Amino acid sequence: MNPTELRAGLSLAGVFGLRMLGLFFILPVLAVHAANIEGGDNLTLVGLALGGYGLAQGILQIPFGAASDRWGRKRVLYLGLLIFAAGSFLGCVADDIWTMIAARVLQGAGAISSVAMALAADLTREQHRTKVMAMIGSMIGLMFALSLVGAPPLYRAIGMEGLFALTGVLCLVAMLVVKTQVPDPPARSPSVDAAGSARGAVLAPELVRANAGIFILHVVLYAMFMVVPPLLVKAGLALPDHWKLYLPVVLGSFVLMIPAILYADRRNQAKPVLIGAVVLLLGAEAALAVLLDGGVVLLACLMLGFFVAFNVLEALLPSLVSRLAPVHGRGVAIGVYNTTQTLGVFFGGLLGGWVAAHYGATGVFAVCAVLVAVWLALAAGMRPPAAVNEVPSPTF
Repeated sequence: MNPTELRAGLSLAGVFGLRMLGLFFILPVLAVHAANIEGGDNLTLVGLALGGYGLAQGILQIPFGAASDRWGRKRVLYLGLLIFAAGSFLGCVADDIWTMIAARVLQGAGAISSVAMALAADLTREQHRTKVMAMIGSMIGLMFALSLVGAPPLYRAIGMEGLFALTGVLCLVAMLVVKTQVPDPPARSPSVDAAGSARGAVLAPELVRANAGIFILHVVLYAMFMVVPPLLVKAGLALPDHWKLYLPVVLGSFVLMIPAILYADRRNQAKPVLIGAVVLLLGAEAALAVLLDGGVVLLACLMLGFFVAFNVLEALLPSLVSRLAPVHGRGVAIGVYNTTQTLGVFFGGLLGGWVAAHYGATGVFAVCAVLVAVWLALAAGMRPPAAVNEVPSPTF
């Protein structure tokens, strides 16, 4: 990568990290805190407070992406971060469940993921795009891992009000990073068929395959985590100690995914790497379905395999979408991608809960394996992006 691409990748990863760190700090403690506020004894409303963020994200990813295609990435990025910060500061004064729900929905209304990913695609050449997406994905995963360790002591020290305030401040810092560190994207020709680009961004067969993949990936992730924590408790790892497994597994998976990402980029072998990661995912799910009682070490090994596949796919899929999308419909295409990802979160929790209630953990992993097998069949028929020759570095 040239210096501009490296700067774009690192700065946008920093923007994601600052925003997601504050968000992740809230998630592990919100359900516990809700018991101390008015209306927090209603678990349905507490669930709405937790899920309201994702609902707003799912609804607004496509409009934000389309707006960035029309009015520019950075303008829409500032708007989304400002809305997210406003929701965070509203959370500081949330002393009842309805205000908490409003704060979470307002946070989610700052749906910048599609905009930031489209900007990353604008600022990088195709042959380096997967590495940039991997930077962003790794930063998000690292922030999640840090939140598992840091959220409980921070909550004890500064309370939920302090965590929301910290989230808002981090979001304002992210705006400063966008202003001072993220390069401006190249100017685009105004004479484009916007409607045609939008149709291509939504209906292109290869994009449909990629969107189906990210949907299944997140259905599987959230369905799994309906049963994985109880399995770890059953295996002898107390709930407060689960981070001792998750942290090394997540960090180890980042290291192990690097060779696959570099191979996909340098050799233009995105499809073989995609197929390999889906096969690994299928193997992990099938093994979990039949080896539930293997103990903590075996579960950790299988979870490591799962997260290696997950992280490779999280980096590879948005890169593929950005390469396959029409240039002037890239924001819409990534908005659709992020919307299907969010829908996967919702349906994954719903499906995982229902299957676990009726068929137990074995049933959940078996259903996940079937879904991944369906994805494997879809991915096998995907046409890879055309090979990209080295071209002169873009000037911004």
